[in-house]
Amino acid sequence: MSTLGDVHMAGSKTADDWQVVRPKLVPGGEQSLWEEAFRSYFLPRLWLRYLDPIKLIQEHGTFQVEGFSIVAIQCSLIEFLESTAQGLSYHYLRRGDRLGPYEYSNSSKLFVDFLSVRRPFANDFSRQLAQDFYEGVRCGLIHEARTKKSWKIWGQGPSGTVIDAVRKIVYRDNFQTALLEFVDWYKRSLLADVPFQEAFIRKFDIFCP
Repeated sequence: MSTLGDVHMAGSKTADDWQVVRPKLVPGGEQSLWEEAFRSYFLPRLWLRYLDPIKLIQEHGTFQVEGFSIVAIQCSLIEFLESTAQGLSYHYLRRGDRLGPYEYSNSSKLFVDFLSVRRPFANDFSRQLAQDFYEGVRCGLIHEARTKKSWKIWGQGPSGTVIDAVRKIVYRDNFQTALLEFVDWYKRSLLADVPFQEAFIRKFDIFCP
């Protein structure tokens, strides 16, 4: 039977490791401790579960149907990034259930918030377009392994462009670059922003069963 210490949260870091670090992470406290938390907990979870698999597919791809797998992982990553920024955990609602504090049961709003508010995606997405992307790309890929609502996935597009809103094209490599830009921005924000720090603690507490 596994114990709490056996649960790996981020690379080699276990739930026991987090319980040691957590009391030292004071919102508004020492930046070096927050930078270490970002480096030791956020980045390994991000790279090992999302970014490394995407990179592997990109390096061995042929610009054919692997774009579906890449964008499906990117869509899962968006939910992780935004739920971490807000400090939320997913709760599947059964009949009679109610959401607790900092819980969500529908990823649509998280998706729309991320694409229409977070830079650099907000340069290309309105809330309406983000909702259309959620329905046609995210839900299409997750549920049916295809895009819907006329969305298409291409490998690359003009520099700095993640989508073509008129032709409804997702440039998956450009999208990946934009995700990495957001991660850099999030790191800088986490070191100084108290609400982000509070949300970070809530999110990583969730990974301790």
